[in-house]
Amino acid sequence: MNRRGLMKTGVAFGAGIMIFRRAEAQAGTLNLYSARHYNTDEALYGNFSDLTGVKINRVDAEPDPLVQRLKTEGDKSPCDVLITTDAGRIERARQMDLLQPVTSEVLLKAVPAHLRDPDNSWFGFSKRARVIFYNKEMVTAADAPKNYEDLADPKWKGKLLIRPSGHIYNQSLVGSLLAADGADKTEAWCRGVAANLARPPRGGDTDQIKAAAAGEGVIAIANTYYYVNLLRSKKPADNEVASKVGVVFPNQSNRGAHVNISAGAVARHAPNKAAAVKFLEYLVSPQAQKYFAEGNSEYPVVAGVELSPQLKSLGSFKEDQLNARVFAQNNAEALKLMDKAGWK
Repeated sequence: MNRRGLMKTGVAFGAGIMIFRRAEAQAGTLNLYSARHYNTDEALYGNFSDLTGVKINRVDAEPDPLVQRLKTEGDKSPCDVLITTDAGRIERARQMDLLQPVTSEVLLKAVPAHLRDPDNSWFGFSKRARVIFYNKEMVTAADAPKNYEDLADPKWKGKLLIRPSGHIYNQSLVGSLLAADGADKTEAWCRGVAANLARPPRGGDTDQIKAAAAGEGVIAIANTYYYVNLLRSKKPADNEVASKVGVVFPNQSNRGAHVNISAGAVARHAPNKAAAVKFLEYLVSPQAQKYFAEGNSEYPVVAGVELSPQLKSLGSFKEDQLNARVFAQNNAEALKLMDKAGWK
């Protein structure tokens, strides 16, 4: 198992959700399987260890291999906590009976109902909106698409930039459209998107934003934190890219923008369950939530946490209240519709 040195911050906190005190800390171990690969998470984990005395042993890998590893290990698995990006991935683990429900008033109070599993098998701890970006020299803010549904309009033929259908961010987005618009309309929408592509889908979200800024297309779909990280970059070229595109939070006049999550869960056979629950509760504490906002430009799930100036500059928005489990469970059907429509 991969063991990493942990950074100590020596910070105590207790603003409204949970209080950690050194005097209450009990030594122990937490085995964490994580699909998050952000440098700022090092300080996050180190702070937990410092506050609680619990040592973290961490395995880092891509989400699907981690879930498969849990399945293969069965009741011999050392995993206490599984962390993934995107609700679709954590929901797959739940459907495979690899997680266990958690009873925690701290988590129920902190995490909004639409960002956690209805049976309390997993909890979102950071969120990101999937929004529309547009080249400000090629289209005005008034003419930019206002809704996800608008992306299928023939007026955007040859102008749309988006990742491949196989990426789970798009599967979850289309899963939310399935819930809102039904299968027939969503299939028609997928065909419209496929017809409007400026190029064959390739690259990540940052690549879509850069391509829009360069004029390879006019409209791009990406998660907010990729854009904010460009704003915050120390590289002038990244700042220039960000300056060339505008941001639209879709569907503000109806259901709201699609919001996805990073999520955590206690593994089915967790050998250190008490430490696992304590860790999940720590992730929704004010200190940890501030790490997500300041470290990786993600939105906190807990209300009232201070945002970075760049994240705050995007303004407030209405978010879709659809429960994340719903769009996650729609992932498979969403992929079928996208592939059927020619969106590869």
